[in-house]
Amino acid sequence: MQGFGIHKGELFVALGVIITLLVMVFPLPPIVLDLLLSFNITFSLMILLVSLYTIRPIEFFIFPSLLLVTTLFRLSLNVASTRLILLHGYEGMEAAGRVIRSFGNFVVGGNYVVGGIIFLILVVINFIVIIKGSTRIAEVAARFTLDAMPGKQMAVDADLNAGYIDDMEARKRRAALAREGEFYGAMDGASKFVRGEAMAGILIMAINILGGLIIGVAQHGMTIGDAAQTFSLLTIGEGLVGQIPALLVSTAAGLVVSKAASEASLGDEYAAQFTLKPQAMSVAAAIIFLIGLVPGLPHIP
Repeated sequence: MQGFGIHKGELFVALGVIITLLVMVFPLPPIVLDLLLSFNITFSLMILLVSLYTIRPIEFFIFPSLLLVTTLFRLSLNVASTRLILLHGYEGMEAAGRVIRSFGNFVVGGNYVVGGIIFLILVVINFIVIIKGSTRIAEVAARFTLDAMPGKQMAVDADLNAGYIDDMEARKRRAALAREGEFYGAMDGASKFVRGEAMAGILIMAINILGGLIIGVAQHGMTIGDAAQTFSLLTIGEGLVGQIPALLVSTAAGLVVSKAASEASLGDEYAAQFTLKPQAMSVAAAIIFLIGLVPGLPHIP
């Protein structure tokens, strides 16, 4: 591939985008959908872990474009699973694969009312709490980064003129400043993709349930109760299996944009700063001990 000027990384990214678009168009067998849904959860978890171990936001420079790609991939899986549910949902819970069936039966106990409530709670947590906060942080960070950039560039020029750094170091610092401004500017726009996906998830859920009822009753002779039970559980299973990766990626976005200047990973910073004032832990332990003396509260939760 080197002879054609194509690197392996570029090839994988191009194939990933093409596969994502093909998933939207062509019907998938349930086993392939299971593999893609499992990969979606695994990849989202990997993004979250990388964001935890990232020291500076600029180290994860591809994150804005990664947000767009992962959002498009999750939406393509929504389209593929919706196609399977509406075409074969009347056949039973195995119609859309084992992953969706497991989330519809095991995770919510086969109760579509409970599943719908859990799905809405996850959407509220993701949309109102995490995405809205991350979007606001990205907006403020982009504004302050761009406002502070002329002063930082003047500081680099001053260090260069004073002889503290050489030309090579000055170019590196200017490039780092430019990348930082581009990163926060891109994050400001990329967070809108995740926000729109959360709204699309609610609409897809409503369309699936309504369309499933019409198809099950009118075309396949199912009773309204059976159609509601089957298509609602499949739809809720699809919603949950898509909402959990979205929640992981949104949390990763919040962690990346909220990182301040630091020389250590997030876990190391937490451990160092929480143990900085040990008297706070002592006071918290004493308060919890006193609360435990209240009659009726369990001593071993």
